[in-house]
Amino acid sequence: MKRYQPRVRAALAAGAAGLGLMLGGCSVKDELLAPQQPGVISPGDVIGPTGADGLYVGAVGNFKNALLGGSSNTETIWQFAGLMTDEFKSADTFSQRNDADQRTTQTNDAQLSPIYTSLQQARGYSRTALGYLQQYKPTSSNAQQAEMLFTIAFAEMQLGEDFCNGIALGETVNGVPQYTAPLAAKDVFTAALARVDSGLALATGADAATMQVKNALLITKGRLLVDLGQFPAAAAAVAAVPVTFQYAGTYSQTTNDNGWWIMTTSSKRYTVGDSVDAAGRIDNAIPFVSAKDPRVPTTANGKGFDTTTPFVGQSIWNRDDPIAIVDGLDGQLIQAEAKLNASDIAGMTAILNALRAAPPTQGIFKPSGALAPLTAPLTQDAAVSLYFREKAFWTFGRGQRLGDLRRLVRQYGRSQDKAYPSGTFFKNGSYGTRVAFPVPDRDKANQQFTGCMDTNA
Repeated sequence: MKRYQPRVRAALAAGAAGLGLMLGGCSVKDELLAPQQPGVISPGDVIGPTGADGLYVGAVGNFKNALLGGSSNTETIWQFAGLMTDEFKSADTFSQRNDADQRTTQTNDAQLSPIYTSLQQARGYSRTALGYLQQYKPTSSNAQQAEMLFTIAFAEMQLGEDFCNGIALGETVNGVPQYTAPLAAKDVFTAALARVDSGLALATGADAATMQVKNALLITKGRLLVDLGQFPAAAAAVAAVPVTFQYAGTYSQTTNDNGWWIMTTSSKRYTVGDSVDAAGRIDNAIPFVSAKDPRVPTTANGKGFDTTTPFVGQSIWNRDDPIAIVDGLDGQLIQAEAKLNASDIAGMTAILNALRAAPPTQGIFKPSGALAPLTAPLTQDAAVSLYFREKAFWTFGRGQRLGDLRRLVRQYGRSQDKAYPSGTFFKNGSYGTRVAFPVPDRDKANQQFTGCMDTNA
């Protein structure tokens, strides 16, 4: 993924060099003896429609890499957030991974800073590509422009869901940082929603490429509206998205490996979470291992990287399996939550049971067979618990769990110790009380940022 942009630039440089040899009027001798810098690409080399296409491809690659990873033993926001929730546990010796698992991550955390930066950089790459597309392909790149607005909005949504109130959405203009005041999460979501609407205004074609981007924008709009507590509007936004839709990040063994495969199967640094461990019961944690649910298949395999933690690997993704970033399943879950918030417990249960009866494919993974139908809960509180448990199994490892735990506190009134993993931490002490990652100290280059506005969900 991340190699696309350099390849495009190399191709542009090679094409420009060839053109110069064909058209130049200098002697062959002078041309051959002239200093050569084939690795240097001037700004003029990426000006024009071809350069705009190259920046677009590079921006998509950087966006996917910021979410999905695939580079050695370096995690992304989806993976680090999986540690902070109940999806995964640290089987590693790195203190930063243990801190994330314990919910005690500090503002100077060496793992968190590059994760945060990669999301912010993904926004920047997409903004640059969008500007070039608007300038050099104003009427022929509507789907590409819409996709850039999708990637910007999605990155901002992820920042708002996973980091504390106090996120600055600055940008770089002509190489100069333009700092902005930090925003509360709700304002980050509102800004992202405006970008989605701008993308939808461009995604008006009926061709397959445009429809792919349109559906990705609609699912993102639905998620943002849920984050803002606007549940009827969220359900309406995703109503037309087919359950079979997927916008996925792909891998190949000649480029990047699947990030989850690296951190689990290959290196054994992350083990799948459960409701019990060596310290005993983990309050509020979903039993992803012991439930033996076909949506999260697992395999026990000795000890983890730290040589002491029992290792249980995920069996969803292999080395080059794709991962769905947004898909039609997300739309169904959004509609189910809208039913929940309307106190239509029967309607919510009906949507969940339809998914269980015909489990959709995500990436190339499909649960083995239908799941038994659920019985509709008798109380609203029980319905909330059932919904978020079902969603946790359906969206496992796809970057939604931390935002959902925050919403259990913010929108559903549960205290953090009744929503997040709590109790005795299996490596040392007790679980912390953080409900989101802190914005790293690195952001203090922006003099308007002095730290998180608050520690609220």
